[in-house]
Amino acid sequence: MTTRSSRAPHRILTESVEMSVADGSRMGAFLARPAAPGPFPGVLVAMELFGVSAHVRDVCERLAVEGYVALAPDLYHRDAPGIELPHDAAGRERGFDLLHRLTRDQVVHDVRAAMEHLRARGCVRIGMVGLSLGGHVAYLAATRLDLAAVAVAYGGWIPVTDIPLSRPEPTLALTPGITGRVLVLVGAEDHVVPPDHRRMIADALRAAAVRHEIVEYPGVGHGFLCDRRDTFDATAADDAWRRVRELLAEELVEHGSVRSR
Repeated sequence: MTTRSSRAPHRILTESVEMSVADGSRMGAFLARPAAPGPFPGVLVAMELFGVSAHVRDVCERLAVEGYVALAPDLYHRDAPGIELPHDAAGRERGFDLLHRLTRDQVVHDVRAAMEHLRARGCVRIGMVGLSLGGHVAYLAATRLDLAAVAVAYGGWIPVTDIPLSRPEPTLALTPGITGRVLVLVGAEDHVVPPDHRRMIADALRAAAVRHEIVEYPGVGHGFLCDRRDTFDATAADDAWRRVRELLAEELVEHGSVRSR
């Protein structure tokens, strides 16, 4: 993937890390960070249905090149630690099996532990980029935790109770708890996030006075950021990445600089 930035790109380092979660479990994660001394802002990358895949690691690396400490926690660590599923029917079937074992409390514990790991590395302001399943996780996390900015890329099931993450009440009902800025990115032809779901999300964000933007890409389907999927759309992906960069720069870098003066 290419990187465009007004700042000079950073040379980066990557590693696998592990952290303790409040429920007593141990969670692995992929970390990408600038090689130069920090501190840098932190960005959590919430994985797709397929685990902390090559695509998710690419996203972390791309963010690190931009000057962020990017951490992708393994949300499947309780049942299938380190699993990386193929982008095919078998991978989706196994992914849905694991998804339906994830509870709301577990995921909030996981994101909180990942945020604590970033803070221990000197990250004062933290944002989150969520991909598909991870988009739902990012939206949920924003309702409970101190995330300055959240990019929700085609996050599914947010207004419904079809998965354990959205129970007992739909995750959308928790929208008033969001304190950061939200960017929602979705294809107009996304079957996972149909038009009525998009309208409900927009209405809830507006009613809660959350600073937000919802961007729909005409003719584009689900998973358009992933160049390993047949639904990848380069034009939409380029625009989405531009918007993500702007969101993170404005909320994590520029606001952080103002606070430190």
